[in-house]
Amino acid sequence: MAIENCTVFTDFILLGLSGRWDVQQGLFVLFLLVYGITVIANLGMILLISMDPRLHTPMYYFLSNLSFSDICYSSSISPKMLADFLCKEKKIAYNLCAVQMFFFATFAVVECVMLSVMAYDRYVAICNPLLYTTIMSGRVCTQLVAIVYIQSLVYSAIVTYCTIRLSFCNSNIINHFFCDFAALLALSTSDTTITEIVMFTYSSCALGFSIVTILLSYSYVINTILRMKSAKGRHKAFSTCASHLTAVAMFYGTLLFMYFRPSSSHSMDTDKVTSVFYTVVIPMLNPLIYSLRNKDVKDALKKSVGTKLCSDGSHVFTQSVYLKIMRTKVRVFF
Repeated sequence: MAIENCTVFTDFILLGLSGRWDVQQGLFVLFLLVYGITVIANLGMILLISMDPRLHTPMYYFLSNLSFSDICYSSSISPKMLADFLCKEKKIAYNLCAVQMFFFATFAVVECVMLSVMAYDRYVAICNPLLYTTIMSGRVCTQLVAIVYIQSLVYSAIVTYCTIRLSFCNSNIINHFFCDFAALLALSTSDTTITEIVMFTYSSCALGFSIVTILLSYSYVINTILRMKSAKGRHKAFSTCASHLTAVAMFYGTLLFMYFRPSSSHSMDTDKVTSVFYTVVIPMLNPLIYSLRNKDVKDALKKSVGTKLCSDGSHVFTQSVYLKIMRTKVRVFF
């Protein structure tokens, strides 16, 4: 509905995490380090999985997609946030705000649903090991990943459209460090009922489906592990699930704290701090968790590093031998 005498804003102003210039400089260094680790660690995980044939399994195929999602998820927020730390006026164009919301929503849903797909993969591997290669074939894995991305794109397109069509007449100041949906809904002068219903319905379906899939999968997994007679087999089964369970607990724990608290306990400052954790910190921690707690990844990393060292050592050895031979020839000649 059109609103008379509505001021048309061409950009928004983000308040960010802090208004103090000295604090912003310190935060810039901190979050630049975090973002650098995020990109390097996740990209390293993708390259390691692609190069080591032992990791060419459905579990690590999904993990490489999770790492790709973490890079994109963090990159939709961090570069703009880092630039704003060095600016006194943190402006973002209206269209760029919509783009940021779209990509943030897309990869947030990808992260959410991909964790449930990985839980289902662990269920099939531990509870139906003889049928694992048949059920989790290459074609099925590709189809699952395609479904994850398609439904994420559809969801983000719908909620982004519902948000940007709202009117913002009174103010263009967003009390956040990025274009968060909740912050924009609070800022809007339009009736946000339909938008909130759409967002709640889609978010509840995606989050509810993922949580139910994870709980059901791991209830069967734990029951199967506990019935194993071999202590070594139980330990190996638990170790393959430990990394994923840690990632699930961090991501879903933060989301539940963020969106399922009583409305009376909500404050924008608390929401901003929580948002930092699930938009910036978790994408950095995921590859570290999977590399530190996963034996296959650690072995592949050691093999890769060892091969590089051996290659460099052989090259140095060859050079030293060549120099010694040349010196001997020179002495003999003279």
